[in-house]
Amino acid sequence: MTQTLATSSPAASPLGTFERYLSVWVLLAILAGLALGLIAPDAVGVLAGLEYASVNLVVAVLIWAMIFPMMVGVDFASIKDIGRKPKGLVITLVVNWLIKPFTMAALAVVFFDYLYAGMMSDADADQYIAGLILLGTAPCTAMVFVWSQMTKGDPAYTLVQVSVNDLVMIVAFAPIVALLLGVTDIVVPWDTLLLSVALYVVIPLVAGWMTRRQVIASHGGDEAAIDAFTARLKPWSVIGLLATVVLLFAFQAGTVVANPLLIALIAIPIIIQSYGIFALAYAWAFAWKVPHNIAAPCAMIGTSNFFELAVAVAIGLFGLTSGAALATVVGVLVEVPVMLSLVAFANRTRGNFAGTAA
Repeated sequence: MTQTLATSSPAASPLGTFERYLSVWVLLAILAGLALGLIAPDAVGVLAGLEYASVNLVVAVLIWAMIFPMMVGVDFASIKDIGRKPKGLVITLVVNWLIKPFTMAALAVVFFDYLYAGMMSDADADQYIAGLILLGTAPCTAMVFVWSQMTKGDPAYTLVQVSVNDLVMIVAFAPIVALLLGVTDIVVPWDTLLLSVALYVVIPLVAGWMTRRQVIASHGGDEAAIDAFTARLKPWSVIGLLATVVLLFAFQAGTVVANPLLIALIAIPIIIQSYGIFALAYAWAFAWKVPHNIAAPCAMIGTSNFFELAVAVAIGLFGLTSGAALATVVGVLVEVPVMLSLVAFANRTRGNFAGTAA
């Protein structure tokens, strides 16, 4: 990790040492979040209560800081050409909706019904299985922009991948969850789903488009000014990531400290699923000769999760203190370290995709 997030050229890596040691800063952010949650639980509770439709508004602002540089980099003129490069979209949709939910369900059953048999009650095991199913059926909406930026992904193509994925999510999430949970009365919190899409895609995209126009206009129509502008914003993007990690771990500090073994047991199938899904999508993209700036975000979308939706549905179906809700929260806790390791791997293997065609 310490070698892969930077390049040999200072111009190509404006964050320098700060970005090279990002994994260290994330670890410190995790520890800081746990400490904050234990030392100042009342203050953390106030921040956790600043939410609407189960979307925390403070976290939303920090995610804006993370994804805004990439949104500024979106060139709408290039979106019209994406239809000529459908392979990345095909991989994203097949992996996210025909593979990932079912592999997560299978892993959950294997671990909690068999490998962990006798370590917990059957009722608790069923709750954790349900939470993992919800997590596996909610591919990423917001954070993928961060991972795409860190792997030098194509911002316009990433936007289209996420947008199409969100449209599919609106019609596919509830039926797949209902099928895998074996129930028919799934209540999808549509306000959470639609608000999250608006907060994490629509609003930052509009702001990025307006900013892009203003920057280009102020430099006499020179689009090269965009690169310099986004380079100045990138440190704030990483700071937003670290602050988000602090808050997420602060919100769940009590649960993590009180149940370390249970957290580890839930995390194991999630981690296996994450690396497995990434390997499948990334290898498929390589075999299909998809360019790296499309292949990396393509693999990241399925690996990362739309945790706001998963947590909200778990709470709505099973309750705030349920095992299902806890399982979705564990997904949040393991996501950043896992995704950073995959960003490092994707950057390290970028050269293997050189010279390939879409």
